[in-house]
Amino acid sequence: MSYRIAVRELCEFTAKCGDLDLRFVPSPTAQEGIAGHATVTARRGPAYEREVTLEGEYGVLRVRGRADGYDAVANRLEEIKTYRGDLARQPANHRSLHWAQARIYGWLLCKARGLSQIELALVYFDIVSQKETVLVETQRADELRRFFQAHCERFLAWAEQELTHVGHRDAALRALAFPFADFRMGQRELAEAVYKAACTGTQLLAQAPTGIGKTLATLFPQLKAMPGQQLDKVFFLAAKTPGRGLALEALERLRNAGATPLRTLELIAREKSCEHPDKACHGDSCPLAAGFYDRLPAARAAAVARQRLDRASVRELALAHAVCPYFLTQELARWADVVVGDYSYYFDTTALLHGLTQANGWRVCLLVDEAHNLLERGRGMYSAALDQRRFQALKQEAPAVLKKPLERLLRAWAEVHREQIVAYRVLPDLPNRLIGALQQLVGAINDHLAEQPEGLDSDWRTAYFDAMQFCRIAETFDTHSLIDCTLQPARTGRRPTSRLCLRNVVPGPFLAPRFAVARSAVLFSATLSPRGFYADTLGLDRGHWLEVRSPFQAEQLDVRVARHVSTRYADRERSIEPIVDLIAGQYQRRPGNYLAFFSSFDYLLQVQTRLAERHPHLPHWTQTRSMDEAAREAFLARFHAAGQGIGFAVLGGAFAEGIDLPGDRLIGAFVATLGLPQVNPVNEQLRDRLESLFGAGYDYAYLYPGLQKVVQAAGRVIRTPDDRGVVHLIDDRFAQPRVRRLLPGWWRIDMHTEPG
Repeated sequence: MSYRIAVRELCEFTAKCGDLDLRFVPSPTAQEGIAGHATVTARRGPAYEREVTLEGEYGVLRVRGRADGYDAVANRLEEIKTYRGDLARQPANHRSLHWAQARIYGWLLCKARGLSQIELALVYFDIVSQKETVLVETQRADELRRFFQAHCERFLAWAEQELTHVGHRDAALRALAFPFADFRMGQRELAEAVYKAACTGTQLLAQAPTGIGKTLATLFPQLKAMPGQQLDKVFFLAAKTPGRGLALEALERLRNAGATPLRTLELIAREKSCEHPDKACHGDSCPLAAGFYDRLPAARAAAVARQRLDRASVRELALAHAVCPYFLTQELARWADVVVGDYSYYFDTTALLHGLTQANGWRVCLLVDEAHNLLERGRGMYSAALDQRRFQALKQEAPAVLKKPLERLLRAWAEVHREQIVAYRVLPDLPNRLIGALQQLVGAINDHLAEQPEGLDSDWRTAYFDAMQFCRIAETFDTHSLIDCTLQPARTGRRPTSRLCLRNVVPGPFLAPRFAVARSAVLFSATLSPRGFYADTLGLDRGHWLEVRSPFQAEQLDVRVARHVSTRYADRERSIEPIVDLIAGQYQRRPGNYLAFFSSFDYLLQVQTRLAERHPHLPHWTQTRSMDEAAREAFLARFHAAGQGIGFAVLGGAFAEGIDLPGDRLIGAFVATLGLPQVNPVNEQLRDRLESLFGAGYDYAYLYPGLQKVVQAAGRVIRTPDDRGVVHLIDDRFAQPRVRRLLPGWWRIDMHTEPG
């Protein structure tokens, strides 16, 4: 059995040393890097070979990769690196890594073509000036062979350890049994479909009811398929923290059931894992960056011996070895069998897991939890916004070298909205002059950072990252997105300013290539209807669909429609009294724990205030804006089995999905809204674009997203086969046939309910 490794990954493991140092960053975007490579190779002669595939073996190692270019006439192999800033400030360990890659490619080429020596060149291409800096050395083949062997020797023991680990892991997974005596109703059906998708390499959209144990029903079959399909990794991607927690619990249960060797890793956002947020990421500032790569091998070895690598475990290990927890976690993603993290780690523009998958040629399977969230999250990942006021405020304290680029940007910006009268409009095309000025400003900031390693203040840093994101997204602009300009109120005597937004409408064109890289992808949720809507907007194949029959009976849930109440914005004042009567009446008939969902905090507070006035002895508690984690936990703690009262929450918020309150912890819900997005100029533009793309603008922009939130919220009530509860749908539109068809089929809806 051989161990496959890419040249770059081999060098990352064996050639990196010294400090973690992010000062010579950010590197160019992927598009800029591709364009830079193309520019360099286009300058070469007709004998120049591009993207030369090479491969070699050493012991159990099979090392492979693609050299950037080779000129047979000059006998010169080139390793091309794009960059910004002052090359003289590049850290020595970066340069050492690049030479290691060039020398290993050099040996592989010498071996493949029978060369006795070769000229190696590091070609550094400045994407701003378009100039090349070329560093050259000539090496004999026998010297390169020894270099290759030395690096392979450094990795060989680790590779043999990893092969042994995979053998033990696969043996354990083949023998793994489901950790319960039997599957719940619907759970086996879902598990079989997931297993089939993994084995056939297909995509699957699976709608499965809340409460059947979807997390375990997707992880178990995916792990069972791992040995037979020779999978390298499983990525469990969640929208929110509770989803990650459920996955980690399920993995621990599976480990206890026999999957003992399985390595599981939880990825945590940088801002939540940084030990020194007041320090910069380099050895001169942060003690955990100093000597990071020298201490990494011991930390890495200790980590993989633990198997379970959640946030607390990684932090403990990192601090014990004096390395950064965040970057240790990034390293461990290479060696974990199952990685649990946010959507962004695979789907974002610079996603870690996607990049590693491509670089290493991994065979991976994706499990996308609560996949109805991926539409809005995907839109956010491929959108970008700029606020003119933020850039204007930088003028006073701008370093001298940034004043002219900033002024050039502000002049171009003023031209964008000079003739604009309405507050909001969609631009017919990209403002190329502004984007060009923005790119120049980013380049100037990079040059400044190269000269001033202490960095930028927080305002400049925010503007800098906003500008880079805007430029990055502008490179991919197409019919899946729109660009709009919103005027902002002007101060007395000042000209108006504007906010520009590159707004993604359909993330499918961006997500589809990410799905294609994976061996299989399973997207699951309790609310993925209608399937055409999610397939279209997420870039999925419409053909592979599963709807798991609910294990719950209609008798378990009493669904009532308050058909004489309107919660439309114009009718809200009149709706308050009937809603208060309905809540109080239900509570009097059956005291217990309830959730009441509203379309906004303002609406929620109006009803809550009136309820408190008329029924002061009825216990209630309220979700507030910007609740921290402790406040959210306190809110949920009120829902204990012996508790009684009403929890007021916003539909689509933290308490409308992803929480589990079985039995008497929650016996009912009131949903006083259809959940439709607000009608405003932005959403109307989304509707128009979706209409032009799919012919279903209103449904795609308003109806389907709204009712998905309603069903999610109502799904909090029935969690187990023993639960009993009631859901009040408060709005006359719930009586419409087209709306009822989008509600779960197992619900038996009482259409004759009156409020009170």
